[in-house]
Amino acid sequence: MDQRCVLYQKPLLESGTLGTKGNTQVVVPHLTESYGSSRDPPEKESPSCTIKNFPNAIQHTIQWAREKFNNYFVEPATNVNGYLSEPNFLENAMKYSGNQRTLLQQLHRFLVSEKPLTFEECIVWARLQFEADYSTEIRQLLYSLPKDSVNDNGIPFWSPPKRAPDALTFDAKNPVHLDYIIAAANLHAFNYGLHGNPDIDLYIKVSSSVPVPEFVPKSNIKVQISDNDPPPAPAEDTDEGELSTLTASLPPPSSLAGFRLIPVEFEKDDDTNHHIDFITAASNLRALNYGIEPADRHKTKQIAGKIIPAIATTTALVTGLVCLELYKIIDGKNDLEKYKNGFVNLALPFFGFSDPIAAPKRKLGDSDWTLWDRFEFKGDPTLQEIVDWFKKTHNLDVNMVSQGVVMLWSPFSGKAKTQERMKMKISQLVETIGKKPIPAHATHLVVETLVSDAEGEDVDSLVKLRITASRQNNGI
Repeated sequence: MDQRCVLYQKPLLESGTLGTKGNTQVVVPHLTESYGSSRDPPEKESPSCTIKNFPNAIQHTIQWAREKFNNYFVEPATNVNGYLSEPNFLENAMKYSGNQRTLLQQLHRFLVSEKPLTFEECIVWARLQFEADYSTEIRQLLYSLPKDSVNDNGIPFWSPPKRAPDALTFDAKNPVHLDYIIAAANLHAFNYGLHGNPDIDLYIKVSSSVPVPEFVPKSNIKVQISDNDPPPAPAEDTDEGELSTLTASLPPPSSLAGFRLIPVEFEKDDDTNHHIDFITAASNLRALNYGIEPADRHKTKQIAGKIIPAIATTTALVTGLVCLELYKIIDGKNDLEKYKNGFVNLALPFFGFSDPIAAPKRKLGDSDWTLWDRFEFKGDPTLQEIVDWFKKTHNLDVNMVSQGVVMLWSPFSGKAKTQERMKMKISQLVETIGKKPIPAHATHLVVETLVSDAEGEDVDSLVKLRITASRQNNGI
């Protein structure tokens, strides 16, 4: 929407609410910056070490569960499909991945060792994930940082806000445990195109009979205490022999022609897809580990989906502020100080107003240039006519001409192609290079050029040309 308003030089009144908070922004052609000229600051996030090892609030466990959702049902399927469909996937991954062993092991698990053929095998997989996340991982953390450990100052390490966790023992008759198995098994089955089963007794029977590996503590595991500490180094990937063995253990993509996994696309508003069910169960199990009050499905959905209920009074206030700016636009005011951007928070209460930021000006030869400006050519000129016009009128050399993602001409095109394209009209050039006809409803083309001054310095940003012509007279 912002780009279209800039293209057609139309005003834009932007507004938004977030609970008790609200904002308005007015965008006026040739006067203010566009909506996309500035960005909001990034949202504040909880420290990663808190999410991973030391949660103390339900928001932390929900974020952890949301990450597990991606790690189990999105990322592996995406990597497997990349391996099966991209010829150089492994080569590029081995070159740029931070932990090659982890990637190869993931591919091996999802294509070989843990590839399910039946839905019952998906239940087994879910049961093993339960053991890994809510028992083994917690017991390993307590082995590395026992409950009676102290820091360098002699203060107990597990002091508030840190909470010492306890491992969970699986109980198929526990509703939260069973909810996790049901959701995880169905999502894993979805990855492989397998159909789920509504029989609750099947989940209880299969999950209760899964043999789980005995916990063996590892002494070489380092725990990241704070975000200021360096993250634990991944296992060494320098053993070329092991990496080669892992690579050789993968089935060649040709042997799985047509086989693809289905990555899960998170959708919070479908109550039948098990997405929120998994995050709720995973989060609440994590909360039980750390003695945190669990959250119901509704609250989990709000936090995981970043849903903040709308408040009618905030909406009414923001609507009124936008209408005030609309009156000014209709009145044709061209003084920047007459317009105001608004920021409110009814909970404080706070009401703040500021002048919009003026459109930044840049130099184009001897002229000032903003994002709202463009050169408009009547008719359908040739490429040579445009190049000559820039040189004669502004003493600028054209170095590139493009239309959308299509490169129409550059000095690297070669002498023969340059001579051929310089004689062509812009409409003909767009259709020839773009290899598709201009839509019948089009009345103009927007072409971008990169130009340089007499000293050979590139002029900042692209210069937009609007080429308008009569279709009957010029073929556009």
